[in-house]
Amino acid sequence: MGCGTSSVTDTRSEQVLKAALVIQNWYRGYSTRLKARQRYALTIFQSIEYADEQGQLQLSNFFSFMLENYAHIHEKDPEIVARLFGSTLQDYKDRQDYVAFVDVPNSYNGPRLQFPLTFTDIDLLVDAFKQQQILHARYVLEVLFETKKVLKQMPNFTHVKTSPSKEITICGDLHGKLDDLLLIFYKNGLPSGSNSYIFNGDFVDRGRNSIEILMILFVSFLVYPNDLHLNRGNHEDFMMNLRYGFTKEILCKYKILEDVYTWLPIGTIIDNEILVIHGGISESTDLNLLHRVERHKMKSVLMPPTPLDGDPDTSVKKKKFNATIVPQEVKTSASHSEQLTKHEWEQVIDILWSDPRGKRGCYPNTSRGGGCYFGPDITSKVLNRYQLKMLIRSHECKPEGYEICHDGKVITIFSASNYYEEGSNRGAYIKLSSGMAPRFFQYQVTRATCLRPLYQRVNAIESSAIRILRERIIARKTDLIHAFQLQDRSKSGKLSMSQWAFSMENTLGLNLPWRSLSSRLVTTDTNGDINYMSSFQDIHIQKPVKEAQSTLIETLYRYRSDLQIIFNVIDSDHSGLISVEEFRSMWKLFNSHYNIHIDDFQIDELAERMDLNKDGSIDFNEFLKAFHVVHKLDKLNKSGSGLL
Repeated sequence: MGCGTSSVTDTRSEQVLKAALVIQNWYRGYSTRLKARQRYALTIFQSIEYADEQGQLQLSNFFSFMLENYAHIHEKDPEIVARLFGSTLQDYKDRQDYVAFVDVPNSYNGPRLQFPLTFTDIDLLVDAFKQQQILHARYVLEVLFETKKVLKQMPNFTHVKTSPSKEITICGDLHGKLDDLLLIFYKNGLPSGSNSYIFNGDFVDRGRNSIEILMILFVSFLVYPNDLHLNRGNHEDFMMNLRYGFTKEILCKYKILEDVYTWLPIGTIIDNEILVIHGGISESTDLNLLHRVERHKMKSVLMPPTPLDGDPDTSVKKKKFNATIVPQEVKTSASHSEQLTKHEWEQVIDILWSDPRGKRGCYPNTSRGGGCYFGPDITSKVLNRYQLKMLIRSHECKPEGYEICHDGKVITIFSASNYYEEGSNRGAYIKLSSGMAPRFFQYQVTRATCLRPLYQRVNAIESSAIRILRERIIARKTDLIHAFQLQDRSKSGKLSMSQWAFSMENTLGLNLPWRSLSSRLVTTDTNGDINYMSSFQDIHIQKPVKEAQSTLIETLYRYRSDLQIIFNVIDSDHSGLISVEEFRSMWKLFNSHYNIHIDDFQIDELAERMDLNKDGSIDFNEFLKAFHVVHKLDKLNKSGSGLL
């Protein structure tokens, strides 16, 4: 009896084990597919983000072209030239000239800072922002003037020391996400003399609380200038802010912020071993030169040095920064003493914009349009040249909040969780001390009391990614149809998967896994051929004027961000209005520069129709808002659907 019972028990145990293995294998496969879908979604977000940055960099080319060809701008508002290519618009000699006239009313119930600042003010500010209070403009101005004054005394690279008993915490991009900063302080403590921090650039843009983050960081810096260190990122730049972050009103109100950006240090060196910079390096990175460069002359990384008569760096008529060309004929009030040389400018661009890659060598960063890609051999070469052991950088969103590459010599740290969408990525920070390996701390901000299951989070991220990708597709509808028809020689309305993917990649310029994405974007027949017109199903661009041609509508929608920035620059009186004649002139320049084939009469007719009260002016912001994508049938929220 005993032996029989043992045999039955063994058989059942074996069956249970087999069942457990089947379930385990199924779950592993299911989890792998979910992770792949999440990875594809993040690839979409990142590709579109980098394409937008590339478009932003190309804008500087247009501004040069505009100043060459739009002569009456010089007569109407000569400050535009100084704003785009000069050093600073105003000399802030005495802050009392600006601050003294801003009164704080008795009715103000927000935080009241006491100068000179102390730890109490940091605590006060953090608590106030937790409660969504607003810091009065007078205090903002005071903090900005004080910050600029202290930053001007600092070197380009801050050298800091750690010890086994004194760690330093390194945070990456925050991008206006206040909740992440507050969570870091909750987990790791507020800055103090015994709790040092490095914030590695991109404090602002994209998130809703850029000014709050700046105020907390600047006040903390003023209280602990030897223990809180700020590095400049590529978004500490007024031109980048115009597209991604601060409203025009904030930039106008706190114009000194442009100056503060230029005085931010460009890097930190820890224990003479670890280089901390925002972007990366190139094969020509010269840390000795970067230590000497007059960093405040880099007003905007998007505005290359203006060639001047007799400039030894401009022996040819035009100079390129990837897609950016600066014409030699542009004249400004700038002189050699007010701007960087071309070589110095390129050095700063590389450390703010570059990204590491697994491929050896150094080659152009075609995704962003600025900086370079650098391989493991470049990392070793530059680190060895300056007797350094490691490079810590930020600049790229990583699913886990950090990533280690180049044989452990490069660490990317990114501190804005949920960067693209809730659940899209974790945030992280690093703690370092002399002689110890880096320690990584991850987190993810959530307002839910219970984290949603993985499949729900992936569905939400994927749906959002597909949605913005479809908006990119509809903005190029005419170009895509032309590309499809070139491939469709039989006029069947169908293409093979490879033909469709080739057309999408070539037209949109997005390096995406189109084959895997096809199930979410198009319909296929039983043979696997794609009905290419289904690429545009259930989505269209709203026409503010019904008679407007589709090509014109697509073009205005595609370039709406660029047009908004251009308008913000030329709108010197901040009225939000542009004359019909000025609109026509600006569009003709834009049209010729970007080689856009839109007949002038279409623009003329559209401008006339958008002048609603017939007073000869157009509310340009409302004009651009009129162009928006309508998703007629949103299939993205259906649960259970996926890329795989």
